[in-house]
Amino acid sequence: MFKLSLVLVFLIAFSGIDASPIKYHNPSCSGNMSATDVDLVHFAMNLEFTEAEFFLKASTGKGLDAFNATLAKGGPPPIGAKKANLDPITNRIIEEFGYQEIGHLRAIADMTGGIPRPLLNLTRENFAVFMDRAVGRRSNPRFDPYANSLNYLLASYYIPYVGLTGYVGAIPYLVYFNIKRISKPKQACGGSFGGGIGSRRSNKALLYERQNEKVEEYGGVTVAELTNEISNLRNELGMCGIKDEGLFVPLWLGAENRTTSNILSANPYSLSYDRTPQEILRVMYGTGNERRPGGFWPCGANGRIARMFLDERYHGNYDACSDGKN
Repeated sequence: MFKLSLVLVFLIAFSGIDASPIKYHNPSCSGNMSATDVDLVHFAMNLEFTEAEFFLKASTGKGLDAFNATLAKGGPPPIGAKKANLDPITNRIIEEFGYQEIGHLRAIADMTGGIPRPLLNLTRENFAVFMDRAVGRRSNPRFDPYANSLNYLLASYYIPYVGLTGYVGAIPYLVYFNIKRISKPKQACGGSFGGGIGSRRSNKALLYERQNEKVEEYGGVTVAELTNEISNLRNELGMCGIKDEGLFVPLWLGAENRTTSNILSANPYSLSYDRTPQEILRVMYGTGNERRPGGFWPCGANGRIARMFLDERYHGNYDACSDGKN
């Protein structure tokens, strides 16, 4: 554990030195890879773990292990997550999201056995780095996702939509009905992961109500402007065009070219955008490179797909990051 702590200190300290994306030549935008259905849903568990820990800790002060000690399969506990200073309504909503994430994880684990939880960096410092990169300047005071409801909603805006686009990207490649059933959005006829879409919609709707509020840490930047900048950052890191949109879009990107409001991000046919596993890794690592971990998953994501992309030198460091569990 002491060894693990030293590694975390090193990773956190150096993750904030260079906030620019690490450029990776010829990034792939194709989701066609040698992967089974189980590989694809195991990859999704990395995002489910991230959301579960972030939602549960912020709303209840307790992490996943307090509610179900078996789902993490020995993976290390997250660092930095804590009880957030949320108003009662927001707290209730986020708490429900957290319980739903437990259900999502159980559904995958019961059917496929699951994977160990990856190391999650949910520190306020990590969120501040991502937010600062989105806005293009350092926050003052430093952005803290746990300080109040607005900051928490802005921070949680970064993660769930990445998961939604990942499921949309994975579904066409799934073969077996049972796996498709647990991956199918609720809006398309009842699947276990409709809650992920629900959390995205609810989060964006709550932010829409506060669109003109100023974000203190970035003096003068409104909530709407910050969501646009966060979406731009995710598009930049993903490196595969527009897969993300903020609260408002140009008319030519709005639904049927008739509105600039944008509660549901979607393509010209109002169908959800999709992301490949490579794109998700680039966005969640914050490096723009699926082979270079960092950001929310400082030691890399788990499962065969994520480890397949990981640079060999990070394979060498993985034992120190996770006490040898893969």
